Amino acid sequence: MDSIPVNPWAFLQYFFPGNVATKQGALYMGFDLSTQQLKGLVVDSDLKLVYEAKVDFDEDFKKYGIEKGVLTNPSEGEVFAPPAMWLEAVDLVLDRLRKAGLDFSKIKGLSGAGMQHGTVFWSADAESLLGHLDGRKTLVEQLESSGKDHKRGAFAHPMSPNWQDASTQKQCDEFDDHLGDAQTLAEITGSKAHHRFSGPQIMRYRTKYPTHYEQTDRISLVSSFLASIFLGKIAPIDISDVTGMNLWSVSEGAWDDDLLELAAGSTAAVPELKRKLGHVPESGGDAFGPISSYFVTRYGFPASCQIIPFTGDNPSTILALPLRPSDAMVSLGTSTTFLMSTPTWKPDPAYHFMNHPTTPGLYMFMLCYKNGGLAREQIRDQLSPTANPTKSWDAFNAAALSTPPLSQRSPQDPMRLGLYFPRPEIVPNLPAGQWRYAYQPPTATTTTTTSTLTPLPSTPHPDDARTILESQFLSLRLRSTALVSPSPSPTNPSKLLPPQPRRVYLVGGGSANPALARLCGEVLGSVEGIYKLDIGSNACALGSAYKAVWAVEREQGEGFEGFIAGRWDEGGFVRKVAEGYKEGVFEGYGEAVEGLRGVEERVLGEQEGAKEGGLKGMEGKRTGGTIIGSAGGY
Repeated sequence: MDSIPVNPWAFLQYFFPGNVATKQGALYMGFDLSTQQLKGLVVDSDLKLVYEAKVDFDEDFKKYGIEKGVLTNPSEGEVFAPPAMWLEAVDLVLDRLRKAGLDFSKIKGLSGAGMQHGTVFWSADAESLLGHLDGRKTLVEQLESSGKDHKRGAFAHPMSPNWQDASTQKQCDEFDDHLGDAQTLAEITGSKAHHRFSGPQIMRYRTKYPTHYEQTDRISLVSSFLASIFLGKIAPIDISDVTGMNLWSVSEGAWDDDLLELAAGSTAAVPELKRKLGHVPESGGDAFGPISSYFVTRYGFPASCQIIPFTGDNPSTILALPLRPSDAMVSLGTSTTFLMSTPTWKPDPAYHFMNHPTTPGLYMFMLCYKNGGLAREQIRDQLSPTANPTKSWDAFNAAALSTPPLSQRSPQDPMRLGLYFPRPEIVPNLPAGQWRYAYQPPTATTTTTTSTLTPLPSTPHPDDARTILESQFLSLRLRSTALVSPSPSPTNPSKLLPPQPRRVYLVGGGSANPALARLCGEVLGSVEGIYKLDIGSNACALGSAYKAVWAVEREQGEGFEGFIAGRWDEGGFVRKVAEGYKEGVFEGYGEAVEGLRGVEERVLGEQEGAKEGGLKGMEGKRTGGTIIGSAGGY
């Protein structure tokens, strides 16, 4: 007789195969509606990827006149997209999954994510139209208005503001000031005011399009818009995504009436705006209900398929891994995003805190930089201009890895630091430009207790290949140190290591670059090392699919992290790509963190002084920097 396994989970599987651990043959879908694409993928109960497809808006929907997924009005800083295009994308991505061989009848649940922080404005006809969709016609045919036959559609306004929109500076100033200052706003909502956040966007929409605002019956985020399509009625805003609006009090777990009053224009208008926004359920895992009959008829979904709350793209991304407190995820794409799951609530205007999408008591800490891959590519091209990016990256990596940490060729040398922003940056709030400095920290061998910053020539230098990577990771470390704690050394449990992440996971296009992985480990540390997500091409959609599996198959009271960890295939889903903590090196970068703080403060101060003195465009001649283009932006 075969031996009975001693693992308690395996023990249950032995007697109840297919019932306790997984649902035999069950499939789950996850979606990611981003600026330029709609991605859809399918996993099985064991979290393994089985199908994926995408729609590229520029490639598939040229008729909308978009570029990189959006339309723009540069004179007002507006960036927006038509929800009608997204409706077409839903049908097209499902058609492509069907052509790939997906049997929709096996789908037990689905969830998804939408780019933060776009808003969609529904008409009074939307709920009825969503509830009576004909599976023989497309979504856009039935939901988009038509001037030809005077058909009223589902949208009170034909466009949705995109996260790149920068038209709401006036409204942001009012939001930051309304409760006293930006710090107070961050303490209540998790963030200072940002152009893209829905509160300032709704405020501007109400004044610029008063008739459309009056005709708006409901307001969705991009995530709840997509959920509504699959649900067949207006879906609630998710408990995590709602904290990216500047309208939700995180501590109270409710809409903030003071901020609603600002967005709505008066105290009397608050109840109506609150109705437009709708109730926000506390649970991120309880199903909204079964799928719309449209998808049952048109694609063969089972009528019992459950719609699980859709969330923002950043909250969904952290669900792609069984993150534990002090684990970090770094997305190395065109922009750079740093995410942590943490029980610590320490809001600050420099970053974002949001409710965790599945787990009460946890928060999502987020840093978002506009300059990530673009900045690295700029330095790559300055150092090794060639028509072959692969060779250029080889030269860039070789220069980065052959340069000593912080360009200190001897311990007495100053540290080389820099800021590299091809686009205006959010953190810190600086115009496009490059600034290079030499930093000499106080040392035990000298009598001085002060540090010095010395401007360096603003021309490109071979050491820039390493300096730009160090500066990007130092900025992450500067702003996340307070969220990590000392931890025992894996090789010597009696020894405590300095505060650092337990693990760092890399996602995005830059995660394949070995130089980035190595320097990430040296600067940020990480007790267990640097890992790369190695399943599928989209962590955001994957996190959505995992959320659907958990919501449908979990046991009573079973949390997301434990559920995913129990089915996680470490060898198949991730791989270690670099070491983490290195004694001495990590501590040296700790001194450099203070140097980078000083660089940022100095450049910010001189920028303010230049504006006040009417010296715009002259700062670079005095600060070791070069201004690039306009100082506008976020």
